[in-house]
Amino acid sequence: MSKLGSLGARLHRGEVGYDFVGKRKIWYGISLLITITAILGLAVRGLNMGIEFQGGAVFTTPKHMTVSVAQAETYAKEASGHDAVVQKLGDGSLRIQIAGIDTDKSDSIKNKLADDLKVGTESIAADLVGPSWGDQIANKAWEGLAIFMVLVVVYLAIAFEWRMAVAALVALIHDITITTGIYALVGFEVTPGTVIGLLTILGYSLYDTVVVFDSLKEQTKDITKQTRWTYSDIANRSINSTLMRSINTTVVALLPVAGLLFIGGGFLGAGMLNDISLSLFVGLAAGAYSSIFIATPLVADLKEREPQIKALRKRVLAKRAQAATEEEQAQVRSADGGYDDEDEDAAPAVVGPRNQPASRGRGRGRPSGKRR
Repeated sequence: MSKLGSLGARLHRGEVGYDFVGKRKIWYGISLLITITAILGLAVRGLNMGIEFQGGAVFTTPKHMTVSVAQAETYAKEASGHDAVVQKLGDGSLRIQIAGIDTDKSDSIKNKLADDLKVGTESIAADLVGPSWGDQIANKAWEGLAIFMVLVVVYLAIAFEWRMAVAALVALIHDITITTGIYALVGFEVTPGTVIGLLTILGYSLYDTVVVFDSLKEQTKDITKQTRWTYSDIANRSINSTLMRSINTTVVALLPVAGLLFIGGGFLGAGMLNDISLSLFVGLAAGAYSSIFIATPLVADLKEREPQIKALRKRVLAKRAQAATEEEQAQVRSADGGYDDEDEDAAPAVVGPRNQPASRGRGRGRPSGKRR
């Protein structure tokens, strides 16, 4: 843990780092591949919409039923003519959900189920959802999602700039597409709980993205007044400085959600937890990925197209090239012993005692050395 904390501190100070922005084409390709797979899943399999969205009936049997889930699904299909979703609850009762049926036929279906399950008709509870109400719920869900997107774009455009708003919107659409595609591929039922989970993970993803954007905005103030860093360099530093924070918050958030999904929904058989836990689990992971690998690199791409940022990049690269050339020349001089070519043509230095010029003999023997 101490090494992990030391790594986080070094990332924050910029002593070490990974070139996320420089390798952005790789991340774009991975995201595009995952998104295409999700879209194909939606197109081929479609979403398994719950009765709240398409209407239907939910029948709940008495406690401690000995009938298996598979057998109950067969009885429900024979009684209604539609596929049914059966869940065994913790008290041993069965929750039989049949979507897309006419509510006028609920009494006949209930009677048939009672006969097949060998229980009294009055002991089976029935909850009906009309198709018009289900359509209304679906429309409200889409309206809420659209309003959320618009408010996000407006807020980010005001608080930061429109490029960051566009990048955040692309990241959110990326997260929604992946999450809904996973639902289509897995076949989990889409319920109001799924919508709640989806909106929750969008808020979480947006929070993670805003943390990086805030750091980027702070570090790019007066960026054109220096020639040391390009915009992409500073964007990369912003990601690295907040990397450990993003990883830690994501892991902490995923642990309880994984408990709901794999332990509660899988081992304990609480199937009603699957609808919200799967959206949270996939969405949290996709949101952390998009904030690091999609949103900030996309902002850097958009900013690098500005004339001022383009000119800055040219100055920075020219200065780096000049510094690299001077360093190479210094290394060559050091390898040659510190002498230039001019030193080789110069006269050799005098070594040893220096001989004085011979005396002409004038004034020898006279005290003053002067002529008379």
